[in-house]
Amino acid sequence: MSFAAEDIFAWVSSFIWPFVRISAMLLVAPVFGARNVNVRARLAMGFLLALVVAPQLTETPSIDPLSLGGLVVAIHQVVVGIAMGFVMQMVFSALTQAGESIALSMGLGFASAMDPVGGVQVPMVSQYYMILATLIFLALDGHLILIELLLRSFETLPIAAEGLTTDQLWAIVGFGSTMYAAAVLIALPAVTSLLLVNIAMGVITRAAPQLNIFAVGFPLTLLAGFIIILLTMPSLPARIGELLMAAFPLIQQLTRA
Repeated sequence: MSFAAEDIFAWVSSFIWPFVRISAMLLVAPVFGARNVNVRARLAMGFLLALVVAPQLTETPSIDPLSLGGLVVAIHQVVVGIAMGFVMQMVFSALTQAGESIALSMGLGFASAMDPVGGVQVPMVSQYYMILATLIFLALDGHLILIELLLRSFETLPIAAEGLTTDQLWAIVGFGSTMYAAAVLIALPAVTSLLLVNIAMGVITRAAPQLNIFAVGFPLTLLAGFIIILLTMPSLPARIGELLMAAFPLIQQLTRA
């Protein structure tokens, strides 16, 4: 049995380009792209998903994967995969930003821990919100929905020399502004309340200069911050779920040709 060069290129391209898009998404997406996830496991998952997708591709570009045109197609697949994962990552970044704002208002900006997702130091309040968001993401089967959208993207946005349009890229920018506003709204009750506490402590200090503000104000601010976080906790899971579910329609929009 002999194989022509065209057949070999067709088989390679039907596997390598889906593998590039899938691996790019797994590299950036929450949970899958966390620093504590083994790189070999991530590559193995991308390899297995590419094996599932490759036989179902109806058509692939008749371009040599090792040529300049093949490189352009591969770059477009990387952009598509990164865009899909980045949209979901923005939701987690919004929660991190909200936690940082609350921690700074509480005086806990110095209490930081390593974020396993981003690999950077974040305040403990942000870490708490990230853990809560990850649990809600998994409880809502967000990881399965994300993989399903990724596999469907090969039907709605076939592999081609064209990638995302300018309108789709601007949609990502608009979603980023929405997530920033969501972070402000999540942190606003705590930040506003703690601001009032600090104003009250300033008034008390002016009325009683002999009062040691550092001995009284810092513990009081911490206590008020924890109480506010506790009071806002019942509504937070629903809010996080709404933000997570808002990302999936945008991902569908990005994967439409």
